[in-house]
Parts: sequence; C-alpha cells; structure tokens
Amino acid sequence: MTSNEALVTRFYEAFQQQDGETMAACYHPDVHFSDPVFTDLRGERARDMWRMLCERAKDLRVEFRDVNADDGLGSAHWEAWYTFSTGRKVHNIIDASFVFSDSLIVRHADTFDLKAWAGQALGPMGRVFGGMSFMQKKIRAGAISGLDAYQSKKA
Repeated sequence: MTSNEALVTRFYEAFQQQDGETMAACYHPDVHFSDPVFTDLRGERARDMWRMLCERAKDLRVEFRDVNADDGLGSAHWEAWYTFSTGRKVHNIIDASFVFSDSLIVRHADTFDLKAWAGQALGPMGRVFGGMSFMQKKIRAGAISGLDAYQSKKA
C-alpha cells in the first residue's frame, strides 16, 4: 500500500467511525472539495462539511473499496447508507478522485447521481424533479445553509 493509499484508507476508516476530526486532518490546509451538492468548498469549510456530516449522522454506514493512489493522484469507490432528515433511507454510490500535496489530500472530488439521490432523500418530488436545475439549486442551497448554520454554532 502506498502512503497516499494509506491516507485515503485512513480518511474512509475515520468516516466509518464518524470521526470528522481525523477526516479533516487528512486534508491539506488549501484543500478544495466538490461534489454534486457541495460544488466548491475550500479549506476549513471543506473540513467542517465532514465534521458536520459525522456529527449529524445517526445511522450512517460507510463502505469503501478500490483505493488506488500514487504520489500525485488517487481514487476510491465508496457507498453510504443513512436516513436523511426527511426520514427517508438513502443509499448513495460515490466515486472519488484525489490530488495529493505534502502527504495530504489537496483536491477531493466526489461524483454521484444527484437525481437518484434526490429520489431517495426527497421521495416523489425528488424522483420527479431531482434532475431539474431548479431542484438541484434548492438542494445545494439547503446544504450550504446547513453548513453555514453549523459553522456559526462552532464559532
């Protein structure tokens, strides 16, 4: 296992334990994170997203596999099962890519099907409108609002 494969493994093992601090410690100070919901998080904001998700998770289960990394780039596949705030069960399937610098993750991009996620998390409205830009903007705005509130409480 390369050192960066060990880093990615540590990141996801921490997620399995809902240990947001260890996840945050795997990130470079100048980290840039993106996914279909949180499209552009940098630095402490990216670290706080994982802290928030870990703290709020009640029944989270995370599995990961196919961790590959060399000195500069990496990838992994992971899946999460949890109950969303609507009370609906979600199974999200994610592919991750990484860029490393100074033995830390400096760029992390997750990809998943936002329409499929919306159908699970939001029910019929998500299934019907989850692929439409207005619904995706609403999902993103709600997520950013939640992160803003989390950071305000933390401050």
